[in-house]
Amino acid sequence: METSHAIFRQLWLLGVLSLFSSCAARPPHETGTFTTSELVELQRLDPTIRLDIRYATSNNFAGRAVYSEARAFLQRPAAEALVAVNAELAPLGYRLLVFDGYRPWSVTKLFWDVTPPQKKEFVADPRKGSRHNRGCAVDLSLWDVAAGKEVAMPGEYDEMSPHSYAAYAGGTPQQRELRDLLRSKMEHHGFTVLPAEWWHFDYQNWQSYPIQNIPFNKL
Repeated sequence: METSHAIFRQLWLLGVLSLFSSCAARPPHETGTFTTSELVELQRLDPTIRLDIRYATSNNFAGRAVYSEARAFLQRPAAEALVAVNAELAPLGYRLLVFDGYRPWSVTKLFWDVTPPQKKEFVADPRKGSRHNRGCAVDLSLWDVAAGKEVAMPGEYDEMSPHSYAAYAGGTPQQRELRDLLRSKMEHHGFTVLPAEWWHFDYQNWQSYPIQNIPFNKL
């Protein structure tokens, strides 16, 4: 029992130190001219977009809440494109289920610090920043309106395994069909899937926006 307590305390201290380190560090310096940021809240544009902001809970790979509020933001062009995707899905019986949008840089740094080396392909290098930090990336899935639940995909969100790959050939035919439906609708509206994560989509021209580290309560 004492050994278990000691291990738990070590893990807890590692998490606290990572959090302090992430908050103390600064985003990479960028030069050049950027498009003026206009982060908008998704549900203000379309309340039928569903949210499951797991980073505001302990139900995520970090094991603790890293957001103080369960909200999702994107740059306006990306947000409006997402609203269009959601509208196209409605006649098919689905809605978008959003896990994450804009992410402060300090959270990207924390994710990098707590992720083991063999899983780094699933997190962004804070030295380069993330498309999430620019407000031009969204993590999402499909919500089955009739069933009242998230659809089953070939892999779970943030699973960090080959099941997460956009081209993973496993799972059931229905799971792959739904994953491909999501991808086709997103691509039709200017998004590109991240090869390592079926749920992660980057909006076109993401490079034109700056890396940001603004907490949700300041937006």
